Amino acid sequence: MSQSNPTQVIGIASGKGGVGKTTVSANLAVALAAVGKKVMVFDADLGLANAQLALGCRTEYNFSHVLSGEKTVQEIIVEGPQGVKLIPGSSGIQHMASLSASEAAGIVQSFSDISEDLDYLIVDLAAGLSDSVMTFLSACQYRFIVVKDDPSSIADAYATIKVMIQDLQLNDIFIIPNCMDSHGAGERLFLGINSVIKTFLGASVSNLGTIRSDEMVLRAIKSSKPLLSFAPSSAATRDFTALAKTVTELPYDTTMSGGLQFFFERLALQKTANN
Repeated sequence: MSQSNPTQVIGIASGKGGVGKTTVSANLAVALAAVGKKVMVFDADLGLANAQLALGCRTEYNFSHVLSGEKTVQEIIVEGPQGVKLIPGSSGIQHMASLSASEAAGIVQSFSDISEDLDYLIVDLAAGLSDSVMTFLSACQYRFIVVKDDPSSIADAYATIKVMIQDLQLNDIFIIPNCMDSHGAGERLFLGINSVIKTFLGASVSNLGTIRSDEMVLRAIKSSKPLLSFAPSSAATRDFTALAKTVTELPYDTTMSGGLQFFFERLALQKTANN
């Protein structure tokens, strides 16, 4: 890869399902691409993959075909809106939903033929605290946690953050309050979560920006289109556009070995640590 800046690898996770994590991943990717960034989404929810639906992509093959040896990663990549590239996960395959840490880290070998120059690789992770989720999060430069204002979402988001901070010693963790009544409500939700993190974990996380509740989000999902193309003037579209701007302003860490190579090297290290 011959870029002035390395690929930034972003892991997007949530403590529980149903909080809009994949919707955030897909629309952030499209918003970044709309301002000229080269973006790829890796649907790493390998058991219940649906990023292709959020992006409106037709996918003939998915990651199960890579792991079986039928296809390479390069051969399953599809192009979506604004030129966003997608590596599809697999859906409804039991084993894919419960990969061990070493199996997830072993995925590194299958990425060796990716040739794209990328500004951002967005890794859309499964919900929960599985070994594979934590392995992927450990290999990313930035970790975004999507949370809604309901007790189970907040509790599960906190549990995810606790593991990242206490067990994995990870930093660069950001909160994205989703489906909020207002930006102020999102800020209050973030402050409440961060207060608990400071009190009990002795650390802090950052607020990346609120996505407001918007009926157009559900309509876009039902239409299998990204919100930004389905309803370009909607409130949530404006929020995703602002979120993308904030992401582009995050600092590049020049101490890292760079982009995808960094991501895969970190996965390989995780594999070694878990074997």
